[in-house]
Amino acid sequence: MWQAVAGGGPWALPVVCGAYLAIVFITSRGLIAAPRYRQLQTCIRDTRALASVLGAAAPDDTARAAEIAAVTARLDDLETNGTVASRLLPTSWTVAIPLSKLAAAWRALHSAERRLLRLQTPEENSARLRALRIRLAASPHPGDAQLAAGLSAPAAAGPEAGALLIAATEHLHEREDTEAEQEYEQQRTALWLAATGLGVILLTGLTFDHRPTLTLGALGGFLSPVVSVMRSQRPASWGVLVLAPVGGALAAVAGLLLVRMLADPELNVLGHVFLDNSWDAPDRPIALAIALLFGFSGTLFSRLALTATGQFVSAPAGAGTGQQP
Repeated sequence: MWQAVAGGGPWALPVVCGAYLAIVFITSRGLIAAPRYRQLQTCIRDTRALASVLGAAAPDDTARAAEIAAVTARLDDLETNGTVASRLLPTSWTVAIPLSKLAAAWRALHSAERRLLRLQTPEENSARLRALRIRLAASPHPGDAQLAAGLSAPAAAGPEAGALLIAATEHLHEREDTEAEQEYEQQRTALWLAATGLGVILLTGLTFDHRPTLTLGALGGFLSPVVSVMRSQRPASWGVLVLAPVGGALAAVAGLLLVRMLADPELNVLGHVFLDNSWDAPDRPIALAIALLFGFSGTLFSRLALTATGQFVSAPAGAGTGQQP
């Protein structure tokens, strides 16, 4: 990649940026939306099976049959081609799963599940309520233990068991849907920032010919979450993984420019070494190492930016003091 970007001509950088954007989009759809969509399909089939069982329990009840028919029609809509996932043909591969449609589909499915709870027998509601109490008692989420204690009240074993079950299920569904929508919003924001950042990288690389700096900054941005995962053994968020190389590349270019400004003889904050190995000489080993460090550490860039800001703020005061007799 180094030779492709640094010495492959003006076409290399647009190709690399376009390839990275394609990888980000495919990752978003293939590793995030697709598993969630397959889980949705499984839950739809389970809900449809439950609706069939509840409908067979009282086939002569017209109100019950109408309720089940409405739920089944809603499930049919969720399975219709194009409602959630877009395909080239009804039996072809899935080409797009918009996150907004996926979030709306989960809300519709949860609503259908709660409607079926009203058709269950009191014995079934009590069994589901006991299972829900066990799940909430073992949950680390704040407030679930109190909710489990509330479901253990004497009213939970009486005629109000069905109403308590529906209320508790609605609370959990609302929390799950809200968290999923917030996650999807963060993913869409990360995708937009990545696309915009790649455009800035393309413009910067072609205008100032800092392709080696961009490459080393992107490498540092990629290594930063990798090292964090290896040290903490915790997975990083998808947004961080996507934005880290893009932000690292931009931080490397901006960092070299800040180093050059602070190393200028008029400011003389940094030494002469940084003056000769920064913005004006991006191909030198020291400049490349600085670019790698800026891409790896966002804290380093923020501290340098604060230092530069302090120089701008203090410069007029110093100049005014020097003019006084």
